[in-house]
Amino acid sequence: MSPNVRGALSALLAFALYASHDVIVKLLGGVYSPVQILFFSVLLGFPFVTLMLIRDGQPGTLRPRHPWWTALRTLAALITGFCAFYAFSVLPLAQTYAIIFAAPLLVTILSIPVLGESVGLHRCGAVLVGLIGVLVVLRPGATELELGHAAAMTAAFFSALGSIVVRKIGRDERSVVLLLFPMLANIIVMGCLLPFVYKPMPLLHFGGLAAVAFLAFLATSLMIAAYRAGEAAIVAPMQYSQIIWAGAFGLLFFDEVPDVLTVVGACIIISSGLYIVFREGRRGASENRPVSATHGRHETGTYPRVSALLRWRSRGGK
Repeated sequence: MSPNVRGALSALLAFALYASHDVIVKLLGGVYSPVQILFFSVLLGFPFVTLMLIRDGQPGTLRPRHPWWTALRTLAALITGFCAFYAFSVLPLAQTYAIIFAAPLLVTILSIPVLGESVGLHRCGAVLVGLIGVLVVLRPGATELELGHAAAMTAAFFSALGSIVVRKIGRDERSVVLLLFPMLANIIVMGCLLPFVYKPMPLLHFGGLAAVAFLAFLATSLMIAAYRAGEAAIVAPMQYSQIIWAGAFGLLFFDEVPDVLTVVGACIIISSGLYIVFREGRRGASENRPVSATHGRHETGTYPRVSALLRWRSRGGK
């Protein structure tokens, strides 16, 4: 089996686990506030990440070298996590994924002012087509837009912003800083808000939150293996397999059947994202291009961004 095939298969399994993670979030979101779900899932996921970071042999402190950029990324992770959890709670799975899939397109846009990237005509066209796909999914004027739609779009934007910041400061900033600050911020901020929304949880529901943390950890480990085995241009598009799981899980657990326009819009968004990734791959510059380098799951705080973990592993982590 070739390295690219191993990488693709590992990524497919990882995104199936991520989709299962989101199903549990949606199930619990019908009962509890996103604040409560996010707080406990991050708290329970913290030991998994700590075990990984214990083996970090890189000397240094936890003081960020780029405090303002680190603060911006931390804020982006906080907003992404809350908005994504809320969107999964109130919107159909397939619709939520379709909207959040706009994040790689937003990465391309944000790479211009933040990274100084030059975006050619082809990528500009792909971004415009993808944004048209978002409009097809949202159908403004034809359907009533809910707070969940705004939350999904906000999650997509701040996920893209967080990706760009990691790309900008990742070479200088210690990966342990990139990993821990968003998680600590989630625990502190959501912990302060928790008394206002807390509902007692039976053991089964608490176990569901533990499953969310474990699935996120396992899926992230598989994504590390995927990116180490295969090329980014091969592994990154596997993210879109989540739309298949969204359709299957939505029908199985929530009696959700995606309408035609949601499917059409999702296909447009996915096609434009794939075009950008494959175009970067053909140019032989995946590692130096913003989309291939940052493409992947949105960061909610239940797991760190894979690109940050890969940098940590390359600097001495095992």
